[in-house]
Amino acid sequence: MVVNRQHTATDCVAIQTINLTKKFDELYAVKQLNISVKAGELFAFLGPNGAGKTTTIKLLTGLLRATEGRAIVGGHDIQKEPLQAKRMIGYIPDHPYLYEKLSGREFFHFVGDLFVIPRDVQMEKRDFFFELFDLTPVADKLIENYSHGMRQKLVFSVSLMHSPAIIIVDEPMVGLDPQSARTVKNLFLEQARNGVTVFFSTHTLSIAEELADRIGIIHKGELIFVGTLDEMKQAVKRDGKLEDLFLEITAS
Repeated sequence: MVVNRQHTATDCVAIQTINLTKKFDELYAVKQLNISVKAGELFAFLGPNGAGKTTTIKLLTGLLRATEGRAIVGGHDIQKEPLQAKRMIGYIPDHPYLYEKLSGREFFHFVGDLFVIPRDVQMEKRDFFFELFDLTPVADKLIENYSHGMRQKLVFSVSLMHSPAIIIVDEPMVGLDPQSARTVKNLFLEQARNGVTVFFSTHTLSIAEELADRIGIIHKGELIFVGTLDEMKQAVKRDGKLEDLFLEITAS
């Protein structure tokens, strides 16, 4: 089921790319990408392996510099105003880097201090997210002893601590057990209801079908579809699950 929220013409644009392009030598990883995502929208960014999804996310978060074009996040050009743009973002990568000799609690406060968040606010946020993700029992254990799922939940916690207006996630459910995955889904829906934009890339098409307001599909570095699931059905001129429609679009 696709969960739709109505947007008006006056809704502000949270993420916009304008002819966004990234080349590695002579290979286009992303080519002339133009997308626009509104505030409060759940936007699923899909594509086969090597299509350009992670490269796009790294361009949006400022981890890569574009060869051409622009990425505007929260009204700020990520290259010209990186600090202002990054303050708007909560970024959860598929393979997060963590300081393994810190405990979960220490790492949370380390990130909070980087964001210059008052310690009392950090503690309130820590208690909330650690309870939400069942991290309280391991809060004082070293991260080197965390499972992949526990690390992922810790990254969610620290990335949302500063109440970002835009959440960008690369493969959000990797390593999560079913209960934690459901917690993340509910969190995304709640955040979107509160006007937060959620831009997520995933290979688990059932998650995109369940959550996304709109879907973008990138293939060989180029955007080949953007729209709702119903619009995708109209484009391929048949009904069906997202998985079947996705395979037909990318095959053609």
